[in-house]
Amino acid sequence: MAKTPTHDVADLGLAAQGRQRIEWASRDMPVLASIRERFQADRPLEGVRVSACLHVTTETANLARALQAGGADLVLVASNPLSTQDDVAAALVSDFGISVHARRGEDEGTYYRHIGAAIDHAPHVTMDDGADVVGVLHGDRGEMIPGVIGGTEETTTGVIRLRALEAEGRLGFPVLSINDADTKRFFDNRYGTGQSTIDGLLRATNLLIAGKRAVVAGYGWCGRGLANRLRGMGANVIVLEVDALRALEAAMDGFSVMPAAEAAAVGDLFVTATGDVDVIRREHFERMRDGAVVANAGHFNVELDLSGLAELADGPPREVRPFVQEYRLSGGRRIYLLAEGRLVNLAAAEGHPASVMDIIFANQALGVRFIAEEGRSLQNRVYAVPKHLDDEIARLKLQALGVDIDELTDEQRRYLASWERGT
Repeated sequence: MAKTPTHDVADLGLAAQGRQRIEWASRDMPVLASIRERFQADRPLEGVRVSACLHVTTETANLARALQAGGADLVLVASNPLSTQDDVAAALVSDFGISVHARRGEDEGTYYRHIGAAIDHAPHVTMDDGADVVGVLHGDRGEMIPGVIGGTEETTTGVIRLRALEAEGRLGFPVLSINDADTKRFFDNRYGTGQSTIDGLLRATNLLIAGKRAVVAGYGWCGRGLANRLRGMGANVIVLEVDALRALEAAMDGFSVMPAAEAAAVGDLFVTATGDVDVIRREHFERMRDGAVVANAGHFNVELDLSGLAELADGPPREVRPFVQEYRLSGGRRIYLLAEGRLVNLAAAEGHPASVMDIIFANQALGVRFIAEEGRSLQNRVYAVPKHLDDEIARLKLQALGVDIDELTDEQRRYLASWERGT
């Protein structure tokens, strides 16, 4: 490599290990590989500056390679202080020439300094996993907004923030909600979060899931996936919801549904997956049994009232295992917090399997191309992924899996487009 790009990573000496793991992940990412080959030939992102704030993992590295193949000038920073894989960050810098600013365990000041590096890149396109780049742009760095064509957002939490900006009339450029693509929420949220959250729970605690009373807060796509996989491992699952329709669905799916205060008194294991703040609060911690384990699968750690837990404790928490903090409460009760309340699947494990991220990052890659090509003609709104892109990704994934499906006949198409024929 002729020149090492600007970077702030833990250790460039980890690059060889990181490259091996990036290549391993690429084996299960055939859709993204096909997009990378197409990008290499067409160069649709030539000269486009992209600032990406994502989890710096092996799967993200393969997305970065695809964008680079398309001609993008990319800067990558972490979207969570505990999700960065330092060897991957090193490999992206040393072996692929991509500017990366991310260190596992970085403090808040370093995290936002890295966000600043992404904004200093003067992006044409932003890529967010939680809307932190967009948030800082609309807060302290508004002078950079006129140069932004548009962005993409991958998470429920981020989309909530973006829609709030849109509702206030303050969103400064169009953003594509990758999170709302069917190929994203059906597979990433349901299958990916369901499996990887349990992976994080088990790596952190080595608990037996069977027989536990597991409380899942939220019955969106992430909560559905997690609740079903916990049940499959033998847990007695309780669902917390504030949405009547989702609560009804959870009940009809065979789960117990109850208020948080009631569940707090009987649960053994608690996982939040809502995208909202203070889902499990001080009054809930006060009711929990000795030995309760609490984790978060939502993007930010605000789902847990950590200050309330700290106020209840007799002293500072004690680390009893990697990613497990023990809080001792009055009367000797103990509550175990996993991964400091951050995304347990990425902090204590490796996040979603590569085959799931293949679909999501195909959405991201095609979404960036769409914004680069069409963004100037769009209004400053949050947009769904165009259906033709969603369908294209599904077809590519089926092809990679070796699955064939039928096509509509001409007569069937005419029928679906008509109104004349009835009973």
